[in-house]
Amino acid sequence: MSNQVNFEFSIDFAEKMDAEDPLRDFRSKFIFPKVNGNEAIYFCGNSLGIQPKATQAYIQKELDNWANMAVDGHFHGEDAWYHIRKKSKPALAEIVGAHEHEVVAMNNLTSNLHFLMVSFYQPTAERYKIITEAGAFPSDMYMLETQVKFHGLDPDEVIVEIAPRAGEHTLRTEDILQTIQEHGDQLALVMMAGLQYYTGQLFDMKAIVEAAHKVGAYVGFDLAHAAGNAQLGLHDWQVDFATWCSYKYMNSGPGNVSGIFVHEKHAEKPELPRFAGWWGHDEGQRFKMEKGFVPMFGADGWQLANSNVLALAAHQASLEIFMEAGIKNLRKKSETLTGYLEFLIHKINGDSGVIEIITPKNENERGCQLSLLVHKGGKAVFDEFYQNGIVGDWRNPNVIRIAPTPLYNSFMDVFRFAQVLEQSLRKFA
Repeated sequence: MSNQVNFEFSIDFAEKMDAEDPLRDFRSKFIFPKVNGNEAIYFCGNSLGIQPKATQAYIQKELDNWANMAVDGHFHGEDAWYHIRKKSKPALAEIVGAHEHEVVAMNNLTSNLHFLMVSFYQPTAERYKIITEAGAFPSDMYMLETQVKFHGLDPDEVIVEIAPRAGEHTLRTEDILQTIQEHGDQLALVMMAGLQYYTGQLFDMKAIVEAAHKVGAYVGFDLAHAAGNAQLGLHDWQVDFATWCSYKYMNSGPGNVSGIFVHEKHAEKPELPRFAGWWGHDEGQRFKMEKGFVPMFGADGWQLANSNVLALAAHQASLEIFMEAGIKNLRKKSETLTGYLEFLIHKINGDSGVIEIITPKNENERGCQLSLLVHKGGKAVFDEFYQNGIVGDWRNPNVIRIAPTPLYNSFMDVFRFAQVLEQSLRKFA
């Protein structure tokens, strides 16, 4: 845990931490992009993860199968395509805290949200409201708005957005729970991020689920910034549904396949509506080509189309690294690595007030991302980072997101960032 480490602003300390890091060798499994001809210090896994060295071979294997077997590849070969979705299930289940039958890789994140809303948002005259966080990622805002309009309702009357208190940047759990209680009789769904993209706040999903279920509402989470980053327990928390993307912390390639979670308690509810497709139909009967949709058990029953084999190959290249490293081990390193980043920022910033970390200080309320509100010199400071080989993320009007990712970032990366930050603030702040 980061609070058990006596951090130091020194190269010797950073080198010592890297030498003692049991996960240090995983860095060598990735290809780092270059900035100005030099290997970058990459702190942008919250937007797009870097490429595992094995990815090309995994994709090439399926290209070879396609070349050599064509249509026969669906049922022949080491990983027959008809069942290839199953290969990712053990890793996905471990990463999100689920049973294998509760997860499946499919589609893209916002598509999955729309499909899952068909099942879990069925407004009535009495229950129709949706609670979400103010300032949600635009895809989630647009998805909720259009879903509500699809049901002939007014988003302004239906969607309840919870905002931070005046002068604060993040939500208080007590305010979320209070809002659920206030709207309980009319509440149909709580649908929000698991980890807020802008502030980096990790929400207390377990408490939110308990409160929503107590008033009779469903709960779903967009885990785009949480999956592969935070320690999750979707099954034990009784989350109804969730979805995520694989291209951020799961390093599976730009725009690559999403994944869904549907709690097993919903696996055999024939009354639960859904949009069906051939690939969600009972696979033992699928080739009878008959009318009458019979969903597969678990999350597989929400599939529509057959698996994107090349996408899943890239996904698997990264997932196997996660299985080797272990999500608990990664989370432990993440807490220390992010704690070190926080320590160095405070050390450099002092009492100047130029930088304000708007991500929660409590490591149980954040992942690896720290969002820095830069009160002076903002974009110039960020541009200086890039000129010195540091890839972070700029969000208007003046926030820099920095995400030291435990699979491939080191303590020396964080130390070097701190040196550049100190230099940048001297020049522009």
